This record gives sequence, C-alpha cells and structure tokens, in this order.
Amino acid sequence: MKPRLILALVIPFLLAGCLLSPGKFVSQLELMKDGGFTYAYKGEIQMLALSKLAAMGSKSEEQFEAKECYEDDGFEVRECTSQEIDAQKAEWDADADTRRMKREEEAQQMKALMGGMDPSNPEAAEEFAEQLSRQKGWNSVVHRGDGLFDVDFSISGKLTHDFAFPTVEKLPVGSSFVTVILRKDGKLRVDAPGFAAQGAGNPMQGMMGGIMGMADAGNREGEKLPTLAMPDGNFIIVTDGKILANNTDEGPGAHTKGQMLNWKITPRTEQAPTALIDLSS
Repeated sequence: MKPRLILALVIPFLLAGCLLSPGKFVSQLELMKDGGFTYAYKGEIQMLALSKLAAMGSKSEEQFEAKECYEDDGFEVRECTSQEIDAQKAEWDADADTRRMKREEEAQQMKALMGGMDPSNPEAAEEFAEQLSRQKGWNSVVHRGDGLFDVDFSISGKLTHDFAFPTVEKLPVGSSFVTVILRKDGKLRVDAPGFAAQGAGNPMQGMMGGIMGMADAGNREGEKLPTLAMPDGNFIIVTDGKILANNTDEGPGAHTKGQMLNWKITPRTEQAPTALIDLSS
C-alpha cells in the first residue's frame, strides 16, 4: 500500500470535523437520582491535525510519484515506459498552481476549524494543551508528541442540562466521545459514539480504522508511518436509577452506589455504548 494512498485520506478526514480521537483510557459517568452527576476521563486523546501523519499528508502533494501503467486490456499492470513517466511528470508540473491553491485553502479551513490555531506551528500542541488546561475539569493535559495528549478530566455537579465530552473552547462540536441527553419525564439517554472504533456506532472512527489498516499495510511494506491512537479502555456508568436499556455484553452489575454498566472498548468495538436510565423514582 503506497503512502500517498493512505495520506490522501488525511486532509478530508480532518476537514470533516473529526479532530479528536480517544486512545487508551478509563472513563466513568455517575448519574444519581438526586441530580448528582460526575464524569471522568483519564487517558489518551489524539488530535490528528497535530500528528506527523497530517504533516506528511500535506507534504505528499509536493512530491511526484508515477502512477501505474496497464496493458491494452486495462487490467494487467506493466512497467511504465520513460515516455509515459515523462508525460505524467509534465502533467503533474502543469497542475502545480492548482495543488498549491488547494493546500492554501485547506490550511485556512483547518485553521478556522481549530479556532485560529495553526496546526503547522511547532508550538501548536503546547498551545492546545495550555488552552485545555484553562477550562474547568481539565486537571492535567500533557503532550507526549505526535498530537497525542495524556489528560486527566473530571467534573461534578447537578445534571440540569444536556452534557457532551469533550468540548473545547473555539473548536466546533464534532463527534463527541460521550453525550447525555435529558428527557422531560426524568429519563436520560447516554451515548458514547467516540468509543466505537468502527461500524455504525461512529462513521468517523470507522474512517480512522480504515486509515489505521492501510497504515499497517504501509509499515509491512517498509514504509514507516506515525502510529495513530485507537480506542482501548473501559467506559463505566454508575447509577442508583433504573436502567431501562443498555447494550453491554453482561448487563448491570452491583455497585456500592447502586448499579454499574461496564463496556470494554477495543479497536474492534463495532457498537457504540448506549443506555437509557430513569432517574425519576
């Protein structure tokens, strides 16, 4: 698998708004009938826009690479002649201005998506970590390199309105890791689309899974590519309310505060965790 085929996916993926992805983590949500609410996330979060893969995706368009040539039947691949390669190179050179304008447009779009932060700036990752540290709940944010952050987040209070994690100042609300939606009858629905690595639970994570698969293929062919974080951890809900529905493998278990739901998340998880809980009685 050629790196350019992998990298061609990167920019559209970023511009689609899926900026953050979980890595190794433990996440717990407490929902109590008295309105008490606590959410915690401890582990890795990666911003793909700050990874080496994103930078490689941009640079790949600046390097000519000959396309495959085929026999007259259009199916069998053959070695290109020098004339064919020269013709491809001439066409590639002629499109230089178009590629440059496209890169500039994508760079401006990405900067706008990131609240004015320039992902090509070497200080961007530290700037992002500092920005998160100013927000309530982000107790610790440490950049480990390649857009990968170790974070410790926790927040408590009364759940009087809907909740989503993560939310980042100036960044658009993209694909959330966890959402809590309140209903008027005292019930609430919990969804965790960011914790499904593939399948219908989270289409954007599915795209990430495709990139990971092709990156692995590239590595096997000797092309060393940056490693991307994939969901790997546990998502836990603790409640003293009535659990009306959930998609865990084993159902509710006992907990000192009531009941507990536990989802083991791996890169093969297809269904996003979901639960419906009644806190009215």
